[in-house]
Amino acid sequence: MTRETKSVQRLFVDQPLAADKTLTLTGNPAHYLRNVLRANADDAVLLFNGRDGEWQAHITAIDKRAVTLVTAHRTRPQTPKADQADIWLLVAPVKRARLDYLAQKATEMGVTRLVPVITRRTQGGTVNLDRLRANAQEAAEQCGILQLPEITDPARLDDALQDWDGARRLLFCDETAEAGMGVSELAAKLRPPLAVLIGPEGGFTPEEKQELLALNQTVRISLGPRILRTDTAVVAALALVQWLAGDWRGGSTDAR
Repeated sequence: MTRETKSVQRLFVDQPLAADKTLTLTGNPAHYLRNVLRANADDAVLLFNGRDGEWQAHITAIDKRAVTLVTAHRTRPQTPKADQADIWLLVAPVKRARLDYLAQKATEMGVTRLVPVITRRTQGGTVNLDRLRANAQEAAEQCGILQLPEITDPARLDDALQDWDGARRLLFCDETAEAGMGVSELAAKLRPPLAVLIGPEGGFTPEEKQELLALNQTVRISLGPRILRTDTAVVAALALVQWLAGDWRGGSTDAR
């Protein structure tokens, strides 16, 4: 009989999931279950892969190299893509610890794609994509999220704009913009698919701003009278977007 603890661990697996399927985990997932959680045979685990929903499984065997599990039943179906707000985040990289935080919060806030963009004033250094993906995965595991964001290779801002999808609105967060747009007016301009662009802490250069504003898809906004750090601006902008145009569906857009 499966033994369920007070809090059943959720674990991302990059394998297909279905009923009565046997999975063998090695490497970091096996290490985490065996050495961090001190899991035992018959312990229950919730598994998800971003495609097949969430499944309850139980551990059937643990050894020094692998953990074997068998799925029982699906606990939650995968959310259809049509019911998800398609929101990308383009952000200039920051230092490592804050980039970790940024990846976690972007995942929690429902971002579908995370794109590190290199601007003229970017000072974040090398982007460790494996570390970003690990932080996104950890956030999804802890927060009950079924979908992990796609995390792409870093791109130069110029290149990203040159190949921009004409159907996707680009919300350009500019600290020099006037906060004159009402909520209803902004909501009318924001319809998924969307992308949120957060620049470096040194700001965009005048040339970059000119290039951004030349796009017909650009919506330029201010995040208020305070200068925000990049990771704070990400959370503020994504909260605004999810409230006005995303899948929160809880806010009225009648306020001025």
